[in-house]
Amino acid sequence: MAPSPQQRRQFKIGKYDILAQPALGSMHMLRYTVMLNGKRLGAFLSMPTESDCKFLESPPVVPPLKIFQVTYRPGRPKKNANNGGENKDGESSGPTIPWAIKGQQRY
Repeated sequence: MAPSPQQRRQFKIGKYDILAQPALGSMHMLRYTVMLNGKRLGAFLSMPTESDCKFLESPPVVPPLKIFQVTYRPGRPKKNANNGGENKDGESSGPTIPWAIKGQQRY
């Protein structure tokens, strides 16, 4: 007969002690707390394997994040580069609109 989810179970997987107890807010799920030499490493809501426990004990090294550089945008002109959209007179080479104000910035 399988033990009911309302009682606590304690067992070992390799060198790790596993404490299974009812998860909060659930009638059927168990929370498996992984312990090593009395120290809590973490918890799972599914039955952990030995490799899961090893991962909790010594997680792999994660390289540092590269900061997204807003200033480096390939294919775009530099800030102080000559504006290719303007003529020598300083007027835009876009379409001329008769009611537009001369020298007005259009987006």
